[in-house]
Amino acid sequence: MRLGFHVSIVGRLDRAVDRAVERGCNTFQMFTRNPRGWAYGPLAEDETQAFIAKVEAQDMRPVFAHMPYLPNLASPREEIYRRSCDSLNAELQRCPKLRVPYVVTHLGSHLGAGMEEGVKRITYALNDALAQSTGEVTILLENTAGSLHSMGTRFEEIQRIIENVERQDLIGVCLDISHAFAGRYEFRTERGLNRTIQAFDDIIGLEKLKLIHANDSRAGLGSHIDRHEHIGMGYIGERGFKTILRGRLSEYPMILETPIDQRRDDRADLEKLKELAGAQSLSGRALAEYSPYIASRRRDSEQLKSQEGERLRDPALGLSRLAGRESTRGEGGG
Repeated sequence: MRLGFHVSIVGRLDRAVDRAVERGCNTFQMFTRNPRGWAYGPLAEDETQAFIAKVEAQDMRPVFAHMPYLPNLASPREEIYRRSCDSLNAELQRCPKLRVPYVVTHLGSHLGAGMEEGVKRITYALNDALAQSTGEVTILLENTAGSLHSMGTRFEEIQRIIENVERQDLIGVCLDISHAFAGRYEFRTERGLNRTIQAFDDIIGLEKLKLIHANDSRAGLGSHIDRHEHIGMGYIGERGFKTILRGRLSEYPMILETPIDQRRDDRADLEKLKELAGAQSLSGRALAEYSPYIASRRRDSEQLKSQEGERLRDPALGLSRLAGRESTRGEGGG
């Protein structure tokens, strides 16, 4: 199985690989730049080469980039929309230099302009970006939990966008389990999971599925509330993840975006995922290295507080705020 986390790039871009290794990952997701601003600089050549060398040396594959917080590809506000399109174009230029084959994007919010207008704007942005790209990077459309005016909650909405994209070979899907569950797709029983997978295959096609965001949910089925939880501690629960991990979805790379709080950290969430999948647990040596890992993770957390990092956390709520949810989010939402 290919399992990993969204990891920080604070300090240097290639440190993302180091952090993924520390957590026991064999794949990972990251931002390629500051996710909370529109401005960005060029990729530093030394960091780029170090990043590529470390990815190859550690056999990290595939690597996934994630679009920043602020872009909203469905926005009816012209200035925001223009900047959002430029941001997507930039990501498709940066990823090939890093040899990153996928970039994940949220579909954003139509802000009351209507679903039709949202679909129109998203597909234009995708077509424009892909027309200018080198063709080396696939854009993955991530489903949403279904908050007001959000795009891409139901599989039918995602397919409407995909069918209007000219470069079908460069479009795929990232299925966030927590978002889908909040959007009324069942995962907790074998029957429910099979029905969800069959619906995806019938409407979109499993050949388009490239990545799973493996997050439990702090909100119930069909709640339309986007709140990630530790694996097995939410409404999907251990039974649900055991069903997921021993079924067809285990064939796909899985990225965790779970909270970090006093109950559990990244490494423990990954171990829980492996346990439920029936995979081999940590070796004795890895367990001996666990305490230094925690100290390293705490140092990363302190650094994130003092810099404009990319993986926001809210310990009081126990929420991952990866996609800029709550008050810090841009129009694109989480």
